[in-house]
Amino acid sequence: MKLGGSPSRLVVVDRPLVSIVTPSFNQARFIRETIESVLSQDYPHIEYIIMDGASSDDTAEVVKPYLDRLTFVSEKDRGQSHAINKGFARARGEIVAWLNSDDVFLPGAVSRAVDAFRANPQAAVVYGEGYQIDIDGRLKSRFPHTRAFDLWSLVFFSDYILQQTVFFRKSALDVVGPVREDLHYVMDWDILIRLGKRFDFVYVPEYMGSLREYGEAKTFVGGKKRIREIRDVLREHTGLQFPPGYIVYGLDTYSQIWAGWFDRWPAPLQPVARVLRGLTLRLAHQVIGRVATGCQGRYADGWIGKSASFMLRSGNGEVLINGVVPDVDDLRGQRITVKCEGRTCYEKELRAGEFSLRFGARQRGNDGVTFQVAFKKTFVPAEHAGSTDQRRLGAIVRDFRWAGELPPSSGEVRLPPS
Repeated sequence: MKLGGSPSRLVVVDRPLVSIVTPSFNQARFIRETIESVLSQDYPHIEYIIMDGASSDDTAEVVKPYLDRLTFVSEKDRGQSHAINKGFARARGEIVAWLNSDDVFLPGAVSRAVDAFRANPQAAVVYGEGYQIDIDGRLKSRFPHTRAFDLWSLVFFSDYILQQTVFFRKSALDVVGPVREDLHYVMDWDILIRLGKRFDFVYVPEYMGSLREYGEAKTFVGGKKRIREIRDVLREHTGLQFPPGYIVYGLDTYSQIWAGWFDRWPAPLQPVARVLRGLTLRLAHQVIGRVATGCQGRYADGWIGKSASFMLRSGNGEVLINGVVPDVDDLRGQRITVKCEGRTCYEKELRAGEFSLRFGARQRGNDGVTFQVAFKKTFVPAEHAGSTDQRRLGAIVRDFRWAGELPPSSGEVRLPPS
């Protein structure tokens, strides 16, 4: 059944039509807030499509007052991914996004996305900062994982991009194919990886959306099924049997499952169970911490120790590396070696101070290009006056990208109020 209609497309220079798709099933409790967050955007050219899976609750009644401003399709589907794909197939916009029926956009989100696409015409994806909210819509905290775009981290380690802030060029989706309908928990991570291996992403350091977290939310009840899905997707994209992201997400989930098992021990055994529970959680967190800080080899502040991994979208041309070698005796005669897909492609001795390097790289296929950057020498800042940093470091790498591309945004992020 199809109710209501969509506004006619207006052709306006630099103001493309943006199509928003909301997949929904029995979300009458939340969907009004979702709808209001879309229809209250200050951007004038929005097509809004709700793909409802034949809900048995009051969803249709909640949507009814808005039918002159959106398209509402209620029919059985094969799940969330199928609903998203059906919505994207209907969408007429040059830019598209999906917003789940229990999440919300923040004011100005669509305008910020359009402005970012206009400033970066080569970009296929724009994403920003976001919040976590509770079941009643109250602010909990900033979504803690968001960072400037790093393809290696996205493919091998972390789904750090908050889906509620993501906007796509529809033409890029047409290239990589639809959202995978066999995935239930990480279809957003998978489509971002597929796009990241082929196209440029732009990070906008502005708050654009909120994720609602509550006990019945899909991510929270996924458990072992979700981890198996993460494992399979990351193995497919990385070629590794145990990708670091699988280790981290898996240990985090299974440690909570094991902790719950200890909680169910009989009362006389609870003193022992509490000790074992604590040891299990501490050990899991220690392993997670080591994997998280060491798997890529690059710290959040740009420092690299002995070596680090990078990944760029598929392409041919020159790679640009910008960075700094500290002026300390331990790093005299510092040398950088870069391997591309396992083969040495560049070596150079570096003097103290700023450096900017260019070298050619070539990739066949559309699976991204992996690099390994290694430094000959390292030092420990704490061994020098004025520092307590115990890390063993080789140099700072500020920028690693195809030459000619814009560097990642370095704008400051405004944190939520406490």
